[in-house]
Amino acid sequence: MTTTTTADRCPTRPLRRLVLVLGDQLWLGNPALADFDAAQDAVLMVEAHSEGTAVWSHKARIAVFLSAMRHFCNEVHRQGWRYHYVALDDTTKALTFSEHLREAFLRLKPEIVQMCEPGEWRLLETVQNAASACDTLLQVLPDTHFMCSRAQFARWASGRKELRMEYFYREMRRQHGVLVHGTGKTAEPEGGQWNFDADNRQGYPKTGPGDIPPPALFAPDRTTTEVLALVHKHFPDHPGSLDHFVWPVTRAQGLEALQRFIDARLEHFGPHQDAMWTGTPWGWHGILSVALNLHLIDPREVIAAAEAAYRERGLPLASVEGFIRQVLGWREFIRGMYWLDMPQMKTANHYKHQRPLPAWYWTGKTQMACMREVVGQTLQYGFAHHIQRLMVTGQFALLAEISPQQVADWYLAVYVDAVEWVELPNVAGMALYADGGRFTSKPYIASGQYTKRMSNYCQGCRYKPDQRTGADACPVTTLYWHFLDRHEPALKANARTALMVRNIARLSEDERASIRSHAAYLLDNLDGL
Repeated sequence: MTTTTTADRCPTRPLRRLVLVLGDQLWLGNPALADFDAAQDAVLMVEAHSEGTAVWSHKARIAVFLSAMRHFCNEVHRQGWRYHYVALDDTTKALTFSEHLREAFLRLKPEIVQMCEPGEWRLLETVQNAASACDTLLQVLPDTHFMCSRAQFARWASGRKELRMEYFYREMRRQHGVLVHGTGKTAEPEGGQWNFDADNRQGYPKTGPGDIPPPALFAPDRTTTEVLALVHKHFPDHPGSLDHFVWPVTRAQGLEALQRFIDARLEHFGPHQDAMWTGTPWGWHGILSVALNLHLIDPREVIAAAEAAYRERGLPLASVEGFIRQVLGWREFIRGMYWLDMPQMKTANHYKHQRPLPAWYWTGKTQMACMREVVGQTLQYGFAHHIQRLMVTGQFALLAEISPQQVADWYLAVYVDAVEWVELPNVAGMALYADGGRFTSKPYIASGQYTKRMSNYCQGCRYKPDQRTGADACPVTTLYWHFLDRHEPALKANARTALMVRNIARLSEDERASIRSHAAYLLDNLDGL
């Protein structure tokens, strides 16, 4: 890509429409690009240093967005469209994203700026404020990438006593005719049940996961190589590595990643989607979240490919349904919840936790083998699958009483697929219960025994998952029992956690006092664990 600040094919013609394309809106079906007129319209794309430092972003996360943006600009160029692309090295002035927008709006003087809904509340406010400051007309269009609009989700949620993904998911299955018999509200699920989650909670055999066909991984091309050098130059002190950059940054690569998953990995995805094993960063997972969240591929084509594999090749229904539930159910649901509950979701703190994030979340240098493995993998690739995020790094943050805002910023920073609409609800609502159960029925907590059952992380760890107290006690186990002790009344009143509380009720007061004492020591020394 020729990274000139104003690649303008027709500089003397008046600009009717300026289409702002953000880094997670990289598809030609972007509604703001509809009826694009190359003679009167132009695309605006901006690389801003401030977007890499809004949170202390992983180098690979920054590189994913910049490389995908530049590849998409190449596609815009091939369309013969006028565009204005601001690259990091194009200007000697260190302008923020907001300042770049204002400069472009005033210089280009469009009749109107159009954009697709962004994936972050902060960016929506930034663009709105920039347009207002420049007295520029702004139109924000619904994001048609998603299968449920914000307005539709708000209608679904209105008046409901409980907001649960399962019921939303069933309506989406019926609405879109996915894995159902019949049509409309009377459609019934394939296989006689909506949810096969109970079949999809297996760990790996004791001998390990065996040979798992690798996902589609992509060596950096020339554009990506240039971006990696740029990230090294501009963000040298940021966390993470670029030595293992393997992510799809074009639509063609996204489609290849999808096909590889459908062909070689979907069959065994379901049973082992929660399993963890050292040196196995991908497991059987699709590794499609980057391509999906940047809009390189469409959820409709992802779902259609999975359903076709079930109907045409006879792939296990539990695997196919489990995967489709993540895309059509959970992904659409949490996006709806994000926009429904912002901005208060950002500051939610049900348990009033205020402890700082331990330093080893940024280095992986901890004696806890599970955290060392998952954080180390995250720093290496910018990736961890959903159970690693929920039940390892997320659960520990909840049990260790860490500030939800610091935890959410960490998740947004370190994962290559992180856009706030997907990251924040998963962290604040799912992992940390910071919203008090707005859309989840219980806090997701477990002792170190869960990690031992679902992984091999505990083998060789200096801590023992079956011990609650003492020098060798697993911190996860101690803090789990401490959480039960501290929140016993609320957990007892919840049908889904009442059984946990019965277990601690069996302990003597001396045993409970010992748990409190050891937990207090751990909480005061989190950086040393």
